Amino acid sequence: MSVDTATAFWTLAPGHGELRAEPLPAAGEGEVRVRALFGGISRGTEALVFQGRVPESERQRMRAPFQVGDFPWPVKYGYVSVGGVEAGPAALLGREVFCLHPHQDRYVVPAASVTPLPAGLPAARAVLAANMETALNGCWDAEPRLGDRIAVIGAGVVGALVAWLCAAIPGTRVRLVDVSPGRAELARALGVDFCLAGEAPGDNDLVIHASGNPEGLRQALALAGDEARVVEMSWYGDREASLPLGEAFHSRRLKLIGSQVGRLPAERMPRWGHARRLALALELLRDSRLDALISGESDFSELPALMPRLAAGAGEVLCHRLRYASPDRFDADGSESDRLEP
Repeated sequence: MSVDTATAFWTLAPGHGELRAEPLPAAGEGEVRVRALFGGISRGTEALVFQGRVPESERQRMRAPFQVGDFPWPVKYGYVSVGGVEAGPAALLGREVFCLHPHQDRYVVPAASVTPLPAGLPAARAVLAANMETALNGCWDAEPRLGDRIAVIGAGVVGALVAWLCAAIPGTRVRLVDVSPGRAELARALGVDFCLAGEAPGDNDLVIHASGNPEGLRQALALAGDEARVVEMSWYGDREASLPLGEAFHSRRLKLIGSQVGRLPAERMPRWGHARRLALALELLRDSRLDALISGESDFSELPALMPRLAAGAGEVLCHRLRYASPDRFDADGSESDRLEP
């Protein structure tokens, strides 16, 4: 493929997408041209987009950076791309970077829109950056404290990352809760205690829900102790969630808090921005235990056939990584190496 052409994945109808060739402009002043190395699929949000289930009221808020097209379709969507800089400012040339870009093998964006990977972070693991940002924001909203008993419901990528972050706080007792016994192995890999949904202890100081299932939120309310905080991190698209807000909800004075990664907590805004949060997320990803969150890998060319299966919700899918090209294909000056076959 010529360097002035790119290939991108488009959703064209509910459950149907295809790869399309499109022109690739030259990098101008203050821009970089990136060749993608790895991508990641955020199965929850991207499944809703792929199935055309973004509510009309949320279509503007749900737009991803560099998205092309409007919901429901046709739309070029996605926000996990790790690549090498082929052209641009000298300080970035040849660097591996993370960018919130749709699924595409080459692209041109402002240089300020890419974040260089820190030393020690493999490009293949950096696809977890967007999930780590979500987990960080969720922890900030949840405000876990020293010694808290914490239940995290939903051992998907975000839930597992939240549990991992909370478990690093001295004195906390964190349990990752899921309906799948197979998630116990993931919890062990991350050094977090695990229990099945029916065995989860109650009277928690903090409960964080990230299962994507309204039944999980109902359980979160049941597992919270009096005056406790319940943080909802799941997003249901056009589905409704029915909750028992009668019974003892008010007398127990539970606090139900919504968390969404698009907006930082108010008390953080004077000092933090999205760039600082992303830089922290990438630093935290240097821990090799987090490789356990990658459950599969496929070539980008397979995405049209792969996406319907991922969106259907196979329960064991965590982060599915897309492979574009080997990181070894970039020399120090940003040119493509001939050491490996394309």
